[in-house]
Amino acid sequence: MSVEVVMPQMGESIAEGTISKWLKQVGDTVERDEPLLEISTDKVDAEVPSPEAGTLLEIRFEEGDTVEVDTVVAVLGAEGETPAASNGNEASAETETKAEEPAPVVEETPQPEPVAEEPKAEPASESAGEATEVVMPQMGESIAEGTISKWLKSVGDTIERDEPLLEISTDKVDAEVPSPVAGTLLEIKAEEGDTVEVDSVVALIGAEGASAPAAAPKAERTKTEEPKTETPKPDDGKSYDYQSLEAGERPDTSSNGHDKPLGEQTVEEIRRTRSSPLVRNIAKEHNVDISQIQGTGLSGRVTKKDILAFIDSGAAVKPQDLLSKTATATPTEVPQTTAPQAQPAQTQTQPTEYKAPQVASSVGDRVEPMSVMRKKIAEHMTFSKQTSAHVTSVYEIDMTNVAKFRGANKGRFMEQYGTKLTYMPFIFQAVTNALRAFPVVNSQVSGDQIIYKGDINLGMAVALDWGLIVPVIKKADSLSLAGLAQTANDLADRARAKKLMPDEVAGGTFTITNPGVFGGLYGTPIINQPQVAILCIGTIEKRPKVMTTPEGDDVIAIRQMAYFALTYDHRIVDGADAEQFLSHLKNYLETTKFSL
Repeated sequence: MSVEVVMPQMGESIAEGTISKWLKQVGDTVERDEPLLEISTDKVDAEVPSPEAGTLLEIRFEEGDTVEVDTVVAVLGAEGETPAASNGNEASAETETKAEEPAPVVEETPQPEPVAEEPKAEPASESAGEATEVVMPQMGESIAEGTISKWLKSVGDTIERDEPLLEISTDKVDAEVPSPVAGTLLEIKAEEGDTVEVDSVVALIGAEGASAPAAAPKAERTKTEEPKTETPKPDDGKSYDYQSLEAGERPDTSSNGHDKPLGEQTVEEIRRTRSSPLVRNIAKEHNVDISQIQGTGLSGRVTKKDILAFIDSGAAVKPQDLLSKTATATPTEVPQTTAPQAQPAQTQTQPTEYKAPQVASSVGDRVEPMSVMRKKIAEHMTFSKQTSAHVTSVYEIDMTNVAKFRGANKGRFMEQYGTKLTYMPFIFQAVTNALRAFPVVNSQVSGDQIIYKGDINLGMAVALDWGLIVPVIKKADSLSLAGLAQTANDLADRARAKKLMPDEVAGGTFTITNPGVFGGLYGTPIINQPQVAILCIGTIEKRPKVMTTPEGDDVIAIRQMAYFALTYDHRIVDGADAEQFLSHLKNYLETTKFSL
C-alpha cells in the first residue's frame, strides 16, 4: 500500500516550506527514518525523514518549490508498485478546500473516506499512537537549535509530568527540559552531544508497555492522492490563475526578509541565504551579503563560524571604506592595510581562516572535548574582540562607607529578607545611578546607529563549574537595595542549579563581573556584545590610604579599598565619558547615605 509524504509543520506560525534538495530520486529505495529531502522555512532548515521503508514512486514538487504544510510532496510504495490512481481520499479534498480551488476529483467520488474527520495533532507535541512526542523547545527568539548535554532518563524509565527529562545547552543558557506527560520513555531519537533544531522530535513518551509508533502520523495515509499539475494556492486571501502562469512561474508568497520572494529564489540562493537570526544580525552589523559566503551548515546554511571567518579574512572590507589615499588605485587594487590574501567575495570559495596548531597529548595528560558552553564562550569572546575597540580605565575606590553600613545591617537584613547582604547590591545601585548620568555607557551599536537604551538591565557574570553565564537584572534602576540583593542572589543560585529561563539571560544593557571574590586586584574583561562597556570589580581589602583631616593634616589610615576597571568600546565611548562615569561611581559609593 502506498504511503504519502507530506510537508511537515515546522512550527506553530509556519504555514509553508521550500524544498531545497531531494536526497533521493524516483526509483530509489529508502529505509524508514532515512533522510528523504531537505526543506527550508523562514525559521529553520531541516531534513525530512522517510515515514516508511520502500521505493520512492513519485516526486510531486521540485527543488525550489514552496509548498504549504500538509501538502503531499512524494509517494512511497513497494518495489515495482506504481502510484495509484485517484481514490478521492479526504486528504486531497481537504487540501483543495483549503486552497479554495475547484475540486473535480472529489466530486467524482460519491463517498469520501472518513479519515479526514480525525482531529489534527498539535504542532508542538503530536500524538503518535499511544506516544507523545518530546520536541526541542524554543529557548529564545534568536535560538534555532540546542545541544543535548545529558539524558536524565533512559528508555523504559517511567516519568512524571513536568519531571526533568533531559538537559540541553544553547549559546545563551543551559536548561532542563521537563516531560510534557506522565508515562514511559519509549524512544530516544537524539543522543547526548547531538545538536538538534528547534521543534525537532527528540523522544517519545507513552503509556507503560506501549510501543513506539511505526510511522509519523502525518505521513500515514491509507490511500494515495492523484497527481496534480497545479500548484497549491497560498492562503493569503488573493486569487491566482495558475493556468495563466508561465512555466516555472509562481506567485509572490513570501519574501522572508530577502530581496526576492522565497518562491522566486534559486535553489542555490535558498541554501546560502538561510541562516539563524544571530548570523543575520552579524551580517547586518558588518554590512555583509550572506549569499557571498560559502556555508558549511545544513544545505549550505551559513553558520556563525562561517561568517566570523569571512569577516576575519578581510573579504568583507569594501574599497570605499578604506583610506582616501587609495583613491588613485585601480578598482582591483587593495591597500596593504587589508588582508592581501583575501580574494574578491564573488570569486572566493573558502574564507581564509587561521587554524591553531594541533597539540599532541603525552602520557599523564587528560583530554576531554570542549562543552557546548565552552565553545560558545570562545566564539563570543573572539567575536567581541574582532568587533569592538577595547580600552580599559581603572579607578581606586574607597569602599569603607559601604563596608560600615553593610557591617551594621547584614544581620538584620538576613533576618528580614532571608538572604545575604553582599557588596554587590551597593555597586549595582551605584552603577544604575551612573548609567542614568552617562547614557552612552548604556548604549548599543546597530550598524551605523547608536541605540541609547531606555531600560537599565544589568548583566551579572556568574562563575559555574562548567563555564560562565550572565543572568540579567531587568530594570535594575527601579529596584531598592533590598530588591537588588534578593534578585541578584536568586539569579545566581538558579544559574548554578540550571534553573534559569531563557529571558533571564537576555536583554542586558551593561555587564558587571566580580573576579575580586577570588582575590584578584583588577581585570580587563571582554565586552559582552552588543553592549559597549563592562565593569570589573577587584577584591575589596584593607589597604593604607593617605587622607587629609579637616584641619588639613595628612595621615595614613586603614581603609577598605578596591580597584574598579571599566572596559569600553572606544568606537562609541570616549575616554572622557569613561572617566566621568567612573568618577561618578566613586563619588556615589564613597559618600551616599544608604538605606534598606
